[in-house]
Order: sequence, then structure tokens, then C-alpha cells
Amino acid sequence: MEGQGITEVVLLACGSFNPITNMHMRMFELARDHLEDTGQYRVVKGIISPVGDGYKKKGLIEACHRLEMAKLATEDSDWIAADSWEILQPEWLETAKVVRHHYNELLAAEQNHDDVDTVKYAKKRRIEENNLEGSSRHKRRDVPQLMLLCGADVLESFGVPNLWKQEDIAEIVGLHGLVCITRCGNDPHKFIHQSDTLWKYRKNIHIVPEWVTNEISATHVRRALRRGRSVRYLLPDRVVCYIKDHDLYSAESEQKNADVVLAPFQRYTGASSS
Repeated sequence: MEGQGITEVVLLACGSFNPITNMHMRMFELARDHLEDTGQYRVVKGIISPVGDGYKKKGLIEACHRLEMAKLATEDSDWIAADSWEILQPEWLETAKVVRHHYNELLAAEQNHDDVDTVKYAKKRRIEENNLEGSSRHKRRDVPQLMLLCGADVLESFGVPNLWKQEDIAEIVGLHGLVCITRCGNDPHKFIHQSDTLWKYRKNIHIVPEWVTNEISATHVRRALRRGRSVRYLLPDRVVCYIKDHDLYSAESEQKNADVVLAPFQRYTGASSS
């Protein structure tokens, strides 16, 4: 949705969230500050979409737990929410399909809004649409822009053979946009330079430096939990309690899917479990 040169934006973060950490939440705040500081955007919503169990990543605990932890982490936020659509799908979905779903949801919401007073606005909208020459791109300018929010590690993963389809990267970055939060030791500009697809759509990529470096990673959190160490202040308190109450993350859970090929590699190379 646009008004007076300001584009409304919805941020979508996809990933394992295994478990969700304070850094995952910080990414949304950093992205919103960066986009709104440009004077071109207003961030109206953030969506956390945990990947389904079909992704088959090593150590990935059940999606129902990861979703519940994401819901607990966002309870105090007035603009970020966890979404269950992706984990409810019967098989793993490419991120491009998840982005497509949420964009279609935005289109449907705008259509419902338009239908509230059809009689009053029908003539006005017909005139506007005729003036825009029926362009589907222009017809959708009153819908918020959806941007994928990620860390620099995801940007780097675009270059891993058979992990992403190039047409999916083009759809995500070219049609929607990407907001990338940098981490210490990552050089996102290098990844963009090395990829023809990312270079082509580089103007749609927003690089956000995190000056207060925070290297919380879910991998490190799981290791601490396996060893009985405290993870307080690394995760939201409600998430820490949930993990304790459900006895999540152990040496056994870390071996889950250890002998299974990651879903994208299965799909794009025909590989299967060893």
C-alpha cells in the first residue's frame, strides 16, 4: 500500500527457529528501523514462519514445538506474529511458495477491504484502473510489499548447489525484495557480487548492519541445553520455560534426521536417505 511516497511493508522470516532466539526477534526490529530510516517505507507487520518437519534438517525438533515457542516469543509484540500455515503443509515447501502464499494473503485481505463498500468506490476504482492501463503490477500497488527477512548466512546459502532453484531466488528477490541482517564474519556484498541473479536484483536487497554484534545462534543454544547450561537471556523467558517443561533438546534430539538427506537435496538431485 502506498501513500505520499511511503510503501507499506510486511516482513516475512522463514527458517527452522530451532529454537527461536532473542536474535531472531532483534532481526525484525533492526529491519524495521533500517527501512523506515530511508523515509520510503513503513513496516506494518512481521511474520515468523517455521519450516515444516519435512525439511529433514539434522536436530530439527517437531514443528508443533517450534511453532509454539515462536508464538510465546511474539506474545509481547504488537506487530510480529508466528504463522502456522507452512508447518501444516503435508511436505516441505520451497521458500518461494511460502512467500507466494503470504503475498496472496495480502492480496485477499486488500480485496476484502475493497468489497466493504463496493457501491461507493466502484466507479472511482474503475477510473483509477483504466488510467493505469490494466497493468496487474499497478493494480496491486495498494497492497503492502512483502519482503523476505534473513541473515547473511541465508544470502550465502543461495550459492550452495541444489539448495535453491535460481528461479525461486529471482522470484523472491526480483518480485518482492530481501532484507538481510549482517553478522560478524559475513560479507553480503561479496555474495551479491558472486551471484548473477542477486546482482541483477541488487537494488531490491537491503543490507542492514548490526553494529551491536549479537552472535546468538540456535546451534549454540542447543549445545548449551544438551550440556545442562543456562540459556537465560539468550531466549525469551517464556521459551526457556517451555523448553524445560517439555524436556526439549537432548543428545538424542540432536541426532534426529542425522541419516536423512536434506529435503531440497532430495528434491533437486534425486538423493534419498543413506
